[in-house]
Amino acid sequence: MDNKKITTARLSIFSNTFLILMKVIVGFVSASVSIISEAIHSGIDLFASVIAYFSLRISDKPADKKHPYGHGKFENVSGVVEAILIFIAAIWIIYEAVKRLMEGESEIKSYALAVIIMFVSASVNFIVSRLLYKTAKQTDSIALEADALHLKTDVYTSLGVGVGLFVIWLTKINILDSIIAIMVALLIIKEAFDLLKRAYSPLVDASLSDKEMQIIKDILSEYSFSYHDLKTRKSGSYRFADIHIELPGNMELKSVHDICDEIEEKITHKLDHIQINIHVEPV
Repeated sequence: MDNKKITTARLSIFSNTFLILMKVIVGFVSASVSIISEAIHSGIDLFASVIAYFSLRISDKPADKKHPYGHGKFENVSGVVEAILIFIAAIWIIYEAVKRLMEGESEIKSYALAVIIMFVSASVNFIVSRLLYKTAKQTDSIALEADALHLKTDVYTSLGVGVGLFVIWLTKINILDSIIAIMVALLIIKEAFDLLKRAYSPLVDASLSDKEMQIIKDILSEYSFSYHDLKTRKSGSYRFADIHIELPGNMELKSVHDICDEIEEKITHKLDHIQINIHVEPV
């Protein structure tokens, strides 16, 4: 099990818990719907972080009898669940903001505290999201990348809410609070759509990226033999490739085996966590 991934996921849980407590308290003290919407956003982030944490623990388990290709897709399932949760949260925020607009303006209190909390939240999420992205790239983890995407969006929305509240403080136009909350929700919807698209693709066995496919093709082109039926897919951070190569029918079995081993070694050197199945056909 990759302890680095687990430790980073745990950090995300702790930071989100801390920010939720701050935003909920300040949201109710200030009576700001935009801060309450940010607290909900962080609540979804916390739930997403918990899902990511447990999906990482499961996905890193070795292959077994029921899962001969490993448990990597648990990361993708968690990503899809997170995206759906984000959609729900965004719709709820829009509902509350529109309701507040229809009911009329509501005076916001404790502006200074509200603005400070938003900028503190943005700073904490910026630091944690950078760490999550770094670990996600190092370990090729879709679950950590999804978590980092949540927090990255939270940085922008927290800054937006903080600046918006500062403007309201100066202008006393309280209706801006609900408008800012709706804008936050729209950003969250876009985030959810991007995440859903990326997490769902491996669940339907989409091939590896064009860049990764080209790496495999470049390695195969180093040899004089022909190949066909190159098929690839991804499961969490794990990759799978099937290749049919054509070799002379009178070639010794050991030579065939050595060529296959050489191809596998070159590909695994370029692409991490890849399992290769080579089918040899006689010419």
